[in-house]
Amino acid sequence: MSSKKKIKLVISDLHVGVGRTLENGQLNSLEEFYFDEKFSEFLHYYTTGKYADYEVELILNGDILNFLQVDYRGHYLTVITEPICMDILKRIVSGHPVFFKALRDFAAKPGNVLTYVVGNHDQAMLWPSTRSYLNDVIGSVVHYKNIVYFFDGVHIEHGHMHEAANRLDPRKFFLKKNLAEPILNLPFGSHFFVEFVMKIKEKYPHVDKIRPFNRMIRWALFNETAFTIRNMVNLALYFLKSIFTNDPRRMFPFSRILAVLLESAVFPDLTESARRVLQDERVHTVCFGHSHVYQYRQFAENREYFNTGTWTDLTSLDIASLGKITKLIYVLFEFQEDSPRPRGRLKEWHGYHRIEEDVSIA
Repeated sequence: MSSKKKIKLVISDLHVGVGRTLENGQLNSLEEFYFDEKFSEFLHYYTTGKYADYEVELILNGDILNFLQVDYRGHYLTVITEPICMDILKRIVSGHPVFFKALRDFAAKPGNVLTYVVGNHDQAMLWPSTRSYLNDVIGSVVHYKNIVYFFDGVHIEHGHMHEAANRLDPRKFFLKKNLAEPILNLPFGSHFFVEFVMKIKEKYPHVDKIRPFNRMIRWALFNETAFTIRNMVNLALYFLKSIFTNDPRRMFPFSRILAVLLESAVFPDLTESARRVLQDERVHTVCFGHSHVYQYRQFAENREYFNTGTWTDLTSLDIASLGKITKLIYVLFEFQEDSPRPRGRLKEWHGYHRIEEDVSIA
C-alpha cells in the first residue's frame, strides 16, 4: 500500500460544450462553460506546491460534457447513435483545448487518477468508443462509473437517478430492438430538454439557469405575457403527446409521466435522497451534483451530504442574492493517517490572481 498522502477532488456539472466560438466564427450562445483557465489552474494547484507529493484522484461527477446542448449537422437530436456521439465529442474536445490539456497534464503525473461518473447530460459517455476516444485525448485510462462510485464509506453519484424525469433504466442503457443501429435510451427529461426547452433557449439561452423558477414564471407572465402563455399551452400539449405516443424510441408509461409532473423541479432538492442513501450503515458521506445548487447537510452523527453545485453561471431572483451567481464549487476529501475515514470539505475555487481577463459576452 502506498505511503504517500492522498486526496480526492469531486466536481460536477461543468456542461462543457463546443466552445465560445462556433466553426463559422459566430459566438456560441449555448456554451455554458467559460472557466477553462480557472479549471487548469485548479488542477495545477492540486498537483504542485503543497500537493506535489500527493496522490490525487479527480472525480468528474456527471454532466461534465454537455452532449444534449450540441447540435449534429444543425439539429438537436434525441435519436442518438454511437457515431453521432463521437462526432459531438470530437467537437467538444476541439472547442476546449485548454480544458483537455489540463486533464492530460493532470493524468500524466504518476499516482494521479481520473474517475468519470456518468450523468444525464453526458449519457453519451456510456458508449465504448467515446470512452476509448477520451482515454486517447487524455493519454490515460479513465475509470468510468455508470451510476455510483463508492469508496471508504463515501457514496458518489451524479444524482439524476433520484429524480423521475432524468432517471435512466440501469438494465437498458441502449435501445436496439427493431432499430437499424443502437441508440441511447434517453430518459424523459432529456427528450423534454431537447424537444421543448431547447426551442425556448433559442430566444432565451439562460432560461434554465434562473432560480427560483416560480419567480421567473411570474416575471415572464408580466413581461413576456403572450410568449409565456403560448409556451404553457405547448407544455400541456407536449405532455399529452408524450402519454399517447407509440414511438418505440421514446415510449414512457403514464405512471412515469405522472411522477414527472408531481415531482417536477428545475432545481431538484436531493436532500431526502441523500438521507435515504445514508441509512445504509456502510455509508457515512454522500456526494451529489445535478441540482446546480451547492449544499452541505449533517444528519445523524458522522452522516454528511455534499452537493457540488455547478461551474456554470446562474441568475438569482431572490432579493438576498439578486443577480448573476458564479461559484466554482468542489469537494475535497482528505485522508488522515490516524483515521480510516476520509473527511470532506465543501470548497470554492477562486483561481489565481490576474490583473485582467476577457469578459464573457456569449
